[in-house]
Amino acid sequence: MEQSETLTRSDVVVQVCHLNELPPGESIRVEGPGGVEPLAVFNADGEIHAIDDTCTHQDASLADGWLEGCTVECPLHAACFDLRTGMPSGPPAKRPVRTHQVEIADGVIRVRVAVAAVTA
Repeated sequence: MEQSETLTRSDVVVQVCHLNELPPGESIRVEGPGGVEPLAVFNADGEIHAIDDTCTHQDASLADGWLEGCTVECPLHAACFDLRTGMPSGPPAKRPVRTHQVEIADGVIRVRVAVAAVTA
């Protein structure tokens, strides 16, 4: 980054689906708008959680993983992540996935994603 550039953060709100379209125990993959990575949104026993969809160990969709409580297991190499914190529970993943704020209004699930942008 050049000296005259600054890093700014802004939020992008991604509309996911109606709450009744995501039953308990299910997940959905959502493509983010330009510059936003795909998201995985889970209904963990009535609690809605959103994380980055890509496993930090290897490129696999976490929305395709197995959900148990507030933990998702990656379908590729069985890395597990806590949906509340994004932290892996052990190898092979060592880095967490980002978690995102979920908002439900008028029965619609929305995810607030913080994005960074470089401005001059």
